[in-house]
Amino acid sequence: MIRTGQQYRDSLRDGREVHINGERVADVTTHPMFKPLVDIRARIYDMQHDPATAGIMTYGQDGEISAIGNKLPLVQSDWWDKRRATDTVLETIGGVVTRVGDETVGEMWSLFDGQDLLNEVDPQFSVNIRNHIHQVVHHDPFHVSANTDPKGDRSKPPQEQDPDMLLHVVKETDAGIVVRGAKFETAAAYANQAFTKPTIANWGNAALSDYAVGFICDLGSPGLKFICRTGFAGRAPAEDYPLSNRFDEVDTLVIFDNVLIPWENVLFYRHTRAATFIRATLHRYSAFAYVQRNLKLADMMIGAALFNARQTGLDKQQAVQEKLAQLAVYREGINAHLTAAVALAERSPGGLLMPNQSLLYTGRVLACSQLHEMMHIARELCGGQICITPDAAAFRDPQSGPWLEKYYTINADWVADDRRKLLAFARDLLNSDYAGHRLTFQLFAQSPPFAHLAAVYRNFDWDGPLDMVRKSAGLSDKVMGKTGRPAGDGAITQYFRAAE
Repeated sequence: MIRTGQQYRDSLRDGREVHINGERVADVTTHPMFKPLVDIRARIYDMQHDPATAGIMTYGQDGEISAIGNKLPLVQSDWWDKRRATDTVLETIGGVVTRVGDETVGEMWSLFDGQDLLNEVDPQFSVNIRNHIHQVVHHDPFHVSANTDPKGDRSKPPQEQDPDMLLHVVKETDAGIVVRGAKFETAAAYANQAFTKPTIANWGNAALSDYAVGFICDLGSPGLKFICRTGFAGRAPAEDYPLSNRFDEVDTLVIFDNVLIPWENVLFYRHTRAATFIRATLHRYSAFAYVQRNLKLADMMIGAALFNARQTGLDKQQAVQEKLAQLAVYREGINAHLTAAVALAERSPGGLLMPNQSLLYTGRVLACSQLHEMMHIARELCGGQICITPDAAAFRDPQSGPWLEKYYTINADWVADDRRKLLAFARDLLNSDYAGHRLTFQLFAQSPPFAHLAAVYRNFDWDGPLDMVRKSAGLSDKVMGKTGRPAGDGAITQYFRAAE
């Protein structure tokens, strides 16, 4: 049931229409701006077969072998296994990749939790959800997620402007629904399928809307067009920009030009409250994988900063140690939230085990809201040479090379070549176009910062602090009221039915 890297590459040669830099891409598996990430995803597939890593990357059940990242989380050990597998991948490839499949399949589990709700709209939808979760486990596709639309003028409802600014259904057929519009999807050009869901939209008072639709899209479907931003790979030599050339995940505007979505792939449709509910609970699992990536990014910043401080002996200074400690506090804060979210995991309405929601979402706010500050601290610790050091070609040049060898060699342990490599790594991690892109992407990869705080508000247990103050101040019981926190067994279904 687990694919090989070659099977994944072959699956992308389906005639899809991909454009980048004004050219039509003949084969995404060989194009220089896509190949690095295709190769990484292929390597992840091959790690599932490699005897050295198969035990970490896979699990066996009913005589079949499946990817641990796709496994439905039922017990606490499932989350420890997922975390260990992700760490193994990132450490093996030597960097951070965000959209490789394990982080978006969790959105399907959120739908699994909402089956009771969707059954009220159409019982077939919950059947479709269960079928697709089964297919992900048993067929191991590269599964991504489609979220943001172009949106157009946000002060207007979609019906009062070009209707294609938000993806919508244009007609129903016996075979399925036909959709038009566009979605921004990272990695779509080299993925197999995407969970396509509605953006945060102004529904008004409408109970039904053609814009409230969620489905699984086969990314080889006729009518799809992939228009990609320029990749970072290949813009400059890999020895000068080692991260840009290996880990750039190309973002794509996916055009849906009257694309047929078979009924068996439709997960919900038209019911605006269902769409709103799904949006509110979408990240209850997938946020874990995103925050874990920030933990690894913190490790990379600490390593780059500490090496730069140690090579010149600055790590002995108290001011430098304090800044390193700030990076460590950030790193361990993320680690603590991830660990506690699993240790205090909650049973979901659908019977799955979800990370403790309050701890997970507060950890996400910590990881994302402080990232830019931590990057700046790491820049300070690396020093100004990350922005002024000549490129590798200058070090090799017979005329300039000897001078650079002289001034970049510190001692017998830190010779010029190692120092140049470290500075190039730090520049690409913290200071390059790729570094700026990744910072922005990390802040908005799942949802914008205001939505992160809204998730905390919905999931924090407000009753605890209120009850403590009520008792301490001697207030009557009736002042407590209801906080409306939608958590605990059955609360989601109850919330939805109350809204109805």
